[in-house]
Amino acid sequence: MMLSKLYPKEYAESVYGYDFERARRRGKRGVFFDIDNTLVPHDAPADKRSRELLEGLRARGFCLGLVSNNHEPRVKSFSEDAGGIEYVYLSHKPKPDGYLELCRRLSLSPEEVIFFGDQLFTDIWGANNAGIDSVLVSPLDRSTDIPRIRLKRKLEKPILYLYKKGFFL
Repeated sequence: MMLSKLYPKEYAESVYGYDFERARRRGKRGVFFDIDNTLVPHDAPADKRSRELLEGLRARGFCLGLVSNNHEPRVKSFSEDAGGIEYVYLSHKPKPDGYLELCRRLSLSPEEVIFFGDQLFTDIWGANNAGIDSVLVSPLDRSTDIPRIRLKRKLEKPILYLYKKGFFL
């Protein structure tokens, strides 16, 4: 596998403060998110900051979606707390199916969507596999990571190093 499949289109410190209007100028009409450690800490409910972000994006005309490997109760609860966002649970990222299903439901092409996630091996690789522009964000709270995610973050380090140094393989 080429490393470039794991490289995000962009890096942003956080979804909070990202210039979504710039994405709109690039033709993006849909914004998809991972939930845990992208919008809120792992297993946290939607909070004021995430609700305000999502409501603001919806008010500006963006179609919103959640792509999660988590089980339905977690994803459904977050979606409802955040105002009823379309979602796919148990999406089996990095497979592209969940991303493409949301595109279909929201009548968007992959080229019209931007995706935000905090993990290379699931979020970014999956969005790239679906032909969606990916944005890697720093995890909100690494202390909430479960053991297998801690392991994946260690494995991501050398790839992130190469990415940040400009080695596009």
